[in-house]
Amino acid sequence: MDRITVKTEINAPASKVWDYFTKPEYITQWNFAHESWHCPNAENDLKAGGKFNFRMEAKDGSFGFDFKGTYESVNPQKSITYTLEDGRNVEIIFQENDGKTEVTQSFEPEEENPEEMQQNGWQAILDQFKNYTENK
Repeated sequence: MDRITVKTEINAPASKVWDYFTKPEYITQWNFAHESWHCPNAENDLKAGGKFNFRMEAKDGSFGFDFKGTYESVNPQKSITYTLEDGRNVEIIFQENDGKTEVTQSFEPEEENPEEMQQNGWQAILDQFKNYTENK
């Protein structure tokens, strides 16, 4: 199965990018693909074998789901790998260069939705993350 990759460059050092990407109080501020959605709750045990659960909901209450998984490896300010509840694998790389940090996410697509839709959704969330991190 081909992996899908999304990436962005954030005008912030890796230390800030890492904190904003991994701490629940920040995750709830950016972890949604569209302004009609929100992330009302985030639990994150950031260590190998640790679990996470990010609640994603439409603001009007019409739909919601838990984005859950288990961390395989955590290398602070460098990389994270995890396995989603459905068995798909995700890898995130953080690469700092001249005070900017590139974040690259690579994931195995699920089979319910077209790959282009999945790529667009994950990229939209990463873009929200970039905007939030650069403006806080």
